[in-house]
Amino acid sequence: MEQGKNIKRIGILTSGGDAPGMNAVIRAVVRTASNYGIACLGIRRGYSGLINGDIVELGSRSVDGISRKGGTMLYTARCMEMLTEEGRQKAAENCHYMGLDGLVVCGGDGSFRGAQALSRLGVPCVGIPGTIDNDIVCSDYTIGFDTACNTAIDAIDKLRDTMQSHERCSVVEVMGRRAGHLALDVGIAVGATAILLPERDMEFDQMIERMRAGRIRGRNHHLIIVAEGVGHAQDVADRIEAATGIDARVTVLGHIQRGGSPTVRDRVMATRMGYYAVKILMEGASNRVVVLKDNEITDFDIEEGLTMQKDLNECLFQVSKAVSI
Repeated sequence: MEQGKNIKRIGILTSGGDAPGMNAVIRAVVRTASNYGIACLGIRRGYSGLINGDIVELGSRSVDGISRKGGTMLYTARCMEMLTEEGRQKAAENCHYMGLDGLVVCGGDGSFRGAQALSRLGVPCVGIPGTIDNDIVCSDYTIGFDTACNTAIDAIDKLRDTMQSHERCSVVEVMGRRAGHLALDVGIAVGATAILLPERDMEFDQMIERMRAGRIRGRNHHLIIVAEGVGHAQDVADRIEAATGIDARVTVLGHIQRGGSPTVRDRVMATRMGYYAVKILMEGASNRVVVLKDNEITDFDIEEGLTMQKDLNECLFQVSKAVSI
C-alpha cells in the first residue's frame, strides 16, 4: 500500500524496567511518524497510563535532545491490571477511542505479552526490545545492554584501584536475575578471576583453585563477578574468606546500571528499531517484535519470538575461562 495512507495516528509507550536508549526509541518513532504525516501520542507510565488515559501529544520538537538522556521521558510502570481480561479490554477500548492505528511498545517479555493481547483485540502492535539484561530470546541485542555494561565497567575499574592497593578480593554483583549476558561481558572486559552465571554451574572449589593458581603466578588481587540470579554476593564472599583467608569485600552495583547517558551503540540501535517499527506499522503489520538478527534489523511474530531459546554465547564463555588465569 502507499506509505502512511491508512495510518493517521499511532501511540508509543515504554514498559517494565527502564533501559538507556528508550528515549532514543521515542525520538525515532515520533520523528519517523512526523516525517510521514502521522500523528503520535505518548502514553505515560506504560500500560497503566493506557488504561487510565495518561496521554500526551508528541511532535518533532517535543523530543529534541532526549536521545542523550537515560531513563524514559514517558516514564514506566508495571501494570497488574494488564494481567486481567478487564484491564486488557479497557486498554484496547482506549486505543480505539483515541483512534490509534498502531501502538509501539518498548520493553521486555512482559511488555510484549501485553502487546500480543492488544493485537488480538484489534490494536496493531509492534514491540521493541529494551532491557539491560539482553535476554529477549528472539533478538541478538536489546537496547540498554551496551550502556549498562559500560556503566558497570567504569565502576569496577574505580573499585579495582583501591582493592589492588589492599590486596583484597572484590566480589561484585551485577544485574541479571535470569540471564548472565551482562555479567559475562563485564567479567571479560575487566579481567575477572571468575564469573558466576545463572546459566552455568561453577564448582566453588574450582573457583578457589583458580584464585590460588593466579596468586602463584603473581596476581595480588582477585575479582569475582556475580550475576544477581546466582545468589547473594555476600554469601560468596564469606565462603571465599573461609576457604582462603583473603579479605573479600562485596560491592552491589544495583540500579546505577540502569541509568546514564546511552552509548553510541544504544542510540543508533534504538533509532534503527524505532524507525523500523513505524515502517512496518505503515505496511499493516501487527503482533510483531523488532529484533537484531545477524546484524540486520528484522521482525518476528511476537508469539514465535517468545517461544525461542537464547543461551549464553558459548564462545565468550570459553574465552572467559581461558583468559582468567
